[in-house]
Amino acid sequence: MWGMAMPMMIGMALQTLYMIVDMIFIGMLGPEALTAVSFDMPLVFLGLGVTFGLGSGVTAVVARYVGARDAAGADRAAENGLLLGAGLTAFFTVLGAVWGRELLAAMGVPVSLMPLAWEYFGPVVYGYVFLVLSTFLRSILAGEGDMRTPMMIQGASTLLNVALDPLFMFTFGWGVWGAAVATVVSQAAAAVAFVWLMWSKGRSYVTFDPRHFRASAATMGEISRIGAPASFSFLLMALGGGIFNRLLVEYSPDVVAAYQVGGRLDHVVLLPMISISTALVTLVGMFRGAGRFDLVRDVVRYGMTWAVGIGVVTGLIFFAIAPWMMRGFSEEAGIIAAGTGYLRILAWGYPFVAVSMLAGRILQGLGLGSPVLLLTVMRLLLIAAPLAWAVVYWFESPVEWVWGAMLIGIVATAAVSMVWLRVGLRRAGSGAQSPLPAALEPAEHAAPVA
Repeated sequence: MWGMAMPMMIGMALQTLYMIVDMIFIGMLGPEALTAVSFDMPLVFLGLGVTFGLGSGVTAVVARYVGARDAAGADRAAENGLLLGAGLTAFFTVLGAVWGRELLAAMGVPVSLMPLAWEYFGPVVYGYVFLVLSTFLRSILAGEGDMRTPMMIQGASTLLNVALDPLFMFTFGWGVWGAAVATVVSQAAAAVAFVWLMWSKGRSYVTFDPRHFRASAATMGEISRIGAPASFSFLLMALGGGIFNRLLVEYSPDVVAAYQVGGRLDHVVLLPMISISTALVTLVGMFRGAGRFDLVRDVVRYGMTWAVGIGVVTGLIFFAIAPWMMRGFSEEAGIIAAGTGYLRILAWGYPFVAVSMLAGRILQGLGLGSPVLLLTVMRLLLIAAPLAWAVVYWFESPVEWVWGAMLIGIVATAAVSMVWLRVGLRRAGSGAQSPLPAALEPAEHAAPVA
């Protein structure tokens, strides 16, 4: 598990460093720029999330075929995954290019901040193809069990991004637009590196031979069946981010900026959890393909223990140093105060985030995507958002109550996910076709793709 998780963790640490440095640079342009880009984040996260969700479906399906020593099946999964990615690129690029400003307005962007918001969002829309290509090729390598190579490419891309940010934003005087262009250029460089690697003979288990390629609706359906629920869960998180932006702007734009900065800092805590959970998707998929449910249980117990422990330790650290962390992004007193409150309340939820995140991804490795989606629906739409709405409009309480609503959603979801995981592992180990009760998975038990 650590052999797979550590390279990914290093790569994600560099990516998180970029996200933090990017916000620091944007904050140097002034509070207006920081707030405008903060309003962009739910839509940017939507594109990232849907891509990563379907990419995880590619990882799970490729890993299953690798575990079963079916090279032809792994090739077919990889090739059809790229075809699925091409359709995804076309859809989101057209959506953003044609209706991007309308979507930003729907997210609550004030008219005065719309030009700055579009300066950042526009280049990201047109560079989306590079994100999809690099993510899907990285997912294929992860399905093979190769986490080191994606880490090296992603790390180099992130360092390039960090170097280009000040050059484009300040030396060239491109401002917010320069930050977005730096992101697109670094993603394009990563995509080129992955393409060269995957099409170099003998560098990966999966081979791409156009002469043998054939589109397979069954294979794309299998990838979507596993990955689409995760994508929808990211979509819901993006929607949730938009909802909270609209609620928090009732306090002030500074609170919106603080919320988005706090979300970036959350990634420092989440990156080891995401790395461990992604490694578990591959391992659980391989062990399931090999029929070794004893190893499934062992690696699940081990990964869960470590992830929760990391959540406890980092939560305590964040609680202690929250004010100093926020001062690194802005000198605005309102942003610092709101961000400090966010971090100190949400820090208590980090261990519970680990539980629900790993539970959903483990069930995904078993071939079930819907738990990830349903847990997100529960946390955001059934608990956190309604409570926050009541706090803002009914009780007119301080913003700290909104952070408390988020915490309640996290804790309740973790409790449900733990029960779901126990049922899933028990049924998988007993040889049941589905590790969930039939009532919870009514249409997800199609026979594996041959």
